[in-house]
Amino acid sequence: MSNIATDLKNALSSVVSGVGDVYGTVRDVAKETVVTTLKAGGEVVTTTEETIADVVSEGVKATSDTGVSLVQSVTGLVSGVIEGVKEAGLNLEEATIAAAEGAIKGTKEVGGDVGETAVATVDGAIKAAGEIGEDSGNLAKDAVIGVLKAADEIGSETGTLARKALLNAAALPHDVIDALLTGKTE
Repeated sequence: MSNIATDLKNALSSVVSGVGDVYGTVRDVAKETVVTTLKAGGEVVTTTEETIADVVSEGVKATSDTGVSLVQSVTGLVSGVIEGVKEAGLNLEEATIAAAEGAIKGTKEVGGDVGETAVATVDGAIKAAGEIGEDSGNLAKDAVIGVLKAADEIGSETGTLARKALLNAAALPHDVIDALLTGKTE
């Protein structure tokens, strides 16, 4: 994984500094990294999900060093990883959950706003769904599951922050968020 992390950090650091379209640039680098890594299979990778989580987490760390928007970076990373997984022909549900976990864990490591990242993660999954022709509700649900799993693993305070941010985000599908957080479908 160290080679992937180093390559990703170098690619993101060199292209993100000074670009106007942070989301698009980060998305493209993340997608290319995932497709290349998963199709190559040369490096020993424990699981596809671990690789995906690491790409997003390392991407968060790399972009945070450049001073660009963490929200745009996370949205682009999650979207790019999901698009790459679709291109590689792998399981989107598991990949989306893993990408969300990586986003939250990477954000926590760099001291970023976990609430903003939670919302950006779900937004990235929704954007990816539009790009690859998948159901946005399903990918949003998977992203929420991954966000909550990672946030709860970090601690109850982080879990609470993520839940509040998701519930208060105007741009997210509230029926999906409410059903996942409360267990009620209405």
